[in-house]
Amino acid sequence: GGGSKQEQWCTLLPFLCRGKGDCEDHANLLCSLLLGFGLDAYVCVGTKAKRVPHTWVMTYGTDGAVVFWESLTGHRYVHRPVRPDDPPLVEQPKRAYPYCSIGCLFNHQNFHANCQPSDIVELCHFDLNDESKWKSMSTEAIKSVCSPGSSISLPAFPPLCAPVMDGAAASNEIELVLRSLISEHRKDLNLNTVWDDHLSYLLSPALAAYEIERTTGVSAGNEEFQDAIKRAVPDGHTFKGFPIHFVHRNPRRAFATCLRSPFCEEIICCRGDQVRLAVRVRVYPYPESACAVWIMFACKYRSVL
Repeated sequence: GGGSKQEQWCTLLPFLCRGKGDCEDHANLLCSLLLGFGLDAYVCVGTKAKRVPHTWVMTYGTDGAVVFWESLTGHRYVHRPVRPDDPPLVEQPKRAYPYCSIGCLFNHQNFHANCQPSDIVELCHFDLNDESKWKSMSTEAIKSVCSPGSSISLPAFPPLCAPVMDGAAASNEIELVLRSLISEHRKDLNLNTVWDDHLSYLLSPALAAYEIERTTGVSAGNEEFQDAIKRAVPDGHTFKGFPIHFVHRNPRRAFATCLRSPFCEEIICCRGDQVRLAVRVRVYPYPESACAVWIMFACKYRSVL
């Protein structure tokens, strides 16, 4: 009885469609991604501080190295088990991860139950082939959970919705709002704002190069960008630029985030002789209404020796 909340794990499709989920959903997604990259990855089910139920991800290296991945923060922790039988003077590894106990771990093909004398993570060994430490569920048992004729078999994934956003229009809209926010911010500091449209234009190739590098890992165009900036900045002047990436299109939220960066704030609040400001925004639409937003703030001013 009672109104206690029933725990329910989601498959990846509804989790991605909702755009939010709990630690189990994030751990399942991260494990799937790591498996896709060819790693031997598992979702760990256990507890963290104060024995609060929690899930995280573990990868098992070819050299036997065990790494824990916290899907909610992106932190990685190397696991080195404590050896309680060592002499007292032998230094033991110190626990860096937040996990307390582990009951089982699994992926899309395997399920292993922890049968070691203690379920405390720092005392556990993760040689999954050691049957004295990990009890494996048989292949037949795993198949029986979701048999071919089962009513809970998953449907085929629907095709992704194509992007419908106009990237150029969204870029211009965000850029206009940011210009207004910067001018108002500088006005509150009793600073004039003079925009350099040509300098703003020169920032565009850099943002395109950043997105290419983010999606492909290939770096290109940096030398050409630096050469163009050198030609646009007169002798005796200093150029400063600050690129930043977002996955939302809220300019006020982005501006507030940028002001928390000392380097970005230094550009936006630049004081000096012949200060000229520039800002450029590029929105790159992707399927399912996802987008990558790149913003670069820049300034040039006359250097005072």
